[in-house]
Amino acid sequence: MATSKVLAGARVVLPTGIVDNGRVAVEGTRIAAQGAAHAQSVDVRGHWLVPGFVDIHNHGGGGASFSGTADEALTAVRTHRLHGTTTVVASTVTDDMDFLVGQAGLLSELAEQGDIAGIHFEGPFISPCRKGAHSEELLRDPDPAEVRKLVDAARGHAKMVTLATELPGGLDSVRLLAEHGVIAAIGHTDATYEQTVAAIDAGATVATHLFNAMPPLGHRTPGPIAALLEDERITVELIDDGTHLHPATVQLAFHHAGAGRVAFITDAMDAAGSGDGRYLLGPLEVEVSEGVARLVEGGSIAGSTLTLDRAFRRAVTVDRLPVQDVVAAISANPAKLLGIDDRVGSLEPGKDADLVLLDAEFELKGVMRRGEWVVDPQLG
Repeated sequence: MATSKVLAGARVVLPTGIVDNGRVAVEGTRIAAQGAAHAQSVDVRGHWLVPGFVDIHNHGGGGASFSGTADEALTAVRTHRLHGTTTVVASTVTDDMDFLVGQAGLLSELAEQGDIAGIHFEGPFISPCRKGAHSEELLRDPDPAEVRKLVDAARGHAKMVTLATELPGGLDSVRLLAEHGVIAAIGHTDATYEQTVAAIDAGATVATHLFNAMPPLGHRTPGPIAALLEDERITVELIDDGTHLHPATVQLAFHHAGAGRVAFITDAMDAAGSGDGRYLLGPLEVEVSEGVARLVEGGSIAGSTLTLDRAFRRAVTVDRLPVQDVVAAISANPAKLLGIDDRVGSLEPGKDADLVLLDAEFELKGVMRRGEWVVDPQLG
């Protein structure tokens, strides 16, 4: 049962700054302005307290995916909670339209139960030139009628659709999504700079895993990367696992977009929180070796095995980013993007008691979700 607790002595990361020797009071499922008289006191000196992580792009974990059964989806949810992700959007991969419609219905039930924060459709409306780990024969142009079919099947829980907006129907699909309050994300795209600008003007607001599955930045052909970095309306996703992006590339994104426009994601597949071996990503076979997932056929990188606690630690210790900027990118910004920042994304009174305890080296030592310890504090 959720009880009254006061976590005392940590370095607490608040929207207003870092508070040394701070206190966070929890009453039931929420953060309280002050601790109750009977509250249990937990001494967390020498640790960091940060908001629970919010992952807007995640295909699975723990050997299970969001393209499987409801039980498999819940396995993926639980796996990522153990690594600090207290809010997750379930991402699908390119598949047959009828399958995706059915999966949207299944996942919408989990959203209604509060297990996931919504659904992200990555494919099938993406470019065959930049397909990555998506099945080429199942790709299709973004026909607004078909995009609408997926959105309707999600019963109000479609949060984001990744599109190659330069394809026929792309801009009309962006407009349709914007009208329905669904994020149009530019990704797996072969668009030019000018085509990307047109998509942003039509209502696109997210760059799906910036730098990956899109043309590189060129001095005469700046392509989508320059357009997405420069526009204040765009939030850029980054996969900070050491495989997808060089540290200098991560720093470049923060420098140009600013900490307020970056969202760290995992783009995790089944092997996250599991181990090396053979897996499926949609209909495609994946080999995971030394934590790197690649398609068996062709060798393309196939999502990641990343968890957000590892992304947090890497961002601070390898990329040398300020802790507050990392907290913004891993919690506050994605929560705001999803429109749920009134409940999650920061440690403020009235919000859900979702928090992560990290030691001085930024290793995860505890996870609380809605006032309940998912990972009991390890304070020894």
